[in-house]
Amino acid sequence: MRRTTMALAFLVAWFVVMPAAWAQQYTDKEHAELAKALKAAKVSLQSGLQASAREGTPISAKYELEEGKLQLSVYTKKGDKFSEVIVDHKTGKVAKAEPITKAEDMTAAKDQSAAMAKTKRSLAAAASEAVKANKGFRVVSVFPALKDGHPVAEVTLVKGTEWKTATEKLD
Repeated sequence: MRRTTMALAFLVAWFVVMPAAWAQQYTDKEHAELAKALKAAKVSLQSGLQASAREGTPISAKYELEEGKLQLSVYTKKGDKFSEVIVDHKTGKVAKAEPITKAEDMTAAKDQSAAMAKTKRSLAAAASEAVKANKGFRVVSVFPALKDGHPVAEVTLVKGTEWKTATEKLD
């Protein structure tokens, strides 16, 4: 009976721990690929936020690999409409802007907009503050959120293969 209990405990642990480990490896692989691709980026995320402002108020931004290609994606809000603005990572110019229509993206944009409605500082200011406090790092993403009713920016940074997240106040 004791052997069966130990075997069952091992199997439960295996099914709980291994998916998390696999997910972490996948994230690590994605991080490594993105960090490598970022070497080609000539434009800071903060500059991308400024460039996208012509399409509306920036409510989030991130560097990502889309179909294996690096892109700087900024969500903006103008009136009650949301757009995804792609900023060329080499020139800093807006490459395209499209309305957000997918339900999942729309939910994210509405949540980000709600957090931004309570801010007194821009995402670019928060991102710059995070870089200032983390010498040698560059911003990979910035997303607004509410923590205890206060707006904050969750800023993801990278330096080489080292990743970290900083939380900056937006009020």
